[in-house]
Amino acid sequence: MKNKHTLLLFALLGIFCTDALLAQYGYGNRYGYGNRYGRQRSIVPQTQSPPKEEKALTAEEIVDEQMPSITEALQLNPFEEAVVRTTLVKSVQQRIELSILELEPNKMKEELEKIRDTQDEELRAGLPEDKYLAFVELQENQFKARKKKKKKKKKKSEE
Repeated sequence: MKNKHTLLLFALLGIFCTDALLAQYGYGNRYGYGNRYGRQRSIVPQTQSPPKEEKALTAEEIVDEQMPSITEALQLNPFEEAVVRTTLVKSVQQRIELSILELEPNKMKEELEKIRDTQDEELRAGLPEDKYLAFVELQENQFKARKKKKKKKKKKSEE
């Protein structure tokens, strides 16, 4: 009987101590520190993928984005709209090709002036004078940066 009590006592002591011993190693996990079924870490470090480059717009797409505002501002009829569109597509395409070449700054400036002059001549020939002048004014206003003027506080002069 004494043997049965001793055996039972050691069995209960073993059961109660096993949980405490497992909790000391591996955080209660019987496989040690690593979790067999949990989130696994890969050997290769993860790097962030580079951002995808946006697809460069073609000359037609650039002009198509601007044409509704130009047509509305100048009140162009379909013929005048076609003239403006073809002229702008041609000049934008030439500017894109010129930017790809990456010329010297002085040479680039000369070529851009030639493209602008050619564009102006074609628009002057295809549009009535008043609409041509309105287009030139619209073009100048779009590319100017509008700066907000800060109001200066007047200082009272002491007499």
